[in-house]
Amino acid sequence: MNRKWTAFNIISVTFGFAFLYIPILLLIIYSFNESRLVTVWAGFSAKWYAEAFANRSLMDAAWVTFRVAIISASIATVLGTMAATALVRHTRFRGRFLFSGMIYAPLVMPEVITGLSLLLLFVAIGFDRGMTTVVLAHITFSMCFVAVVVQSRLLNFDRSLEEAALDLGATPARAFFSVTLPIIAPAVLAGWMLAFTLSLDDLVIAQFTSGPGANTLPMKIFSQVRLGVTPEINAVCTILVGIVATGVIIASLAAKRREVGRLRAEQMAARA
Repeated sequence: MNRKWTAFNIISVTFGFAFLYIPILLLIIYSFNESRLVTVWAGFSAKWYAEAFANRSLMDAAWVTFRVAIISASIATVLGTMAATALVRHTRFRGRFLFSGMIYAPLVMPEVITGLSLLLLFVAIGFDRGMTTVVLAHITFSMCFVAVVVQSRLLNFDRSLEEAALDLGATPARAFFSVTLPIIAPAVLAGWMLAFTLSLDDLVIAQFTSGPGANTLPMKIFSQVRLGVTPEINAVCTILVGIVATGVIIASLAAKRREVGRLRAEQMAARA
């Protein structure tokens, strides 16, 4: 059934996208502003990008942020995929309700409570705060997002493909890595991208769990913004937007290419 766009729908979508993306567009435009005053346009210039890359403290914070994001997203993807597999494949086991509740709790838990609880845990066990504690904290709250994404894909997975591999002599582990994982790879990649983006964006939990030498870029930006927004901050934020957008585009193209390949394989199999 085709539904025509009404004037109300067009206006709603226009205002919705404008509310979301005009501030980002302004940030990108003013990152090329010649003037140090971020609200006064004085001509086009890319000098603030050079200033941002020359700022050692900003670059150190950015390096810490990307290391934390890559490590935490990778570990969270593995753990989240394992958790999703356990919830979908094993519907009845002792403690399943408690296990699922622990997986989904960070989705609804306020970040302040999560950060404070992790801080108290690290202090109680005498674990020195630093980059390692930030990584552990990011794994804790991002793993549940990966589990939700992968679980939604596993619910629609045709298990007969995996059973066929088992009938041909494959072990359960080999059947999972050779059959199941390639099919659910787009969901796993989407979960990784989501965990990576959430780690890049996190401020509250990192504030509680970071230590000396482990200041992330959001923490650095927040501390500088309290003294006033500078064009260097606009440039750094623009770079982050570009990195995230590039990652999303690459992930979308990879998922689309994989889907096209799957459809072609199914068509060839049907012809055979």
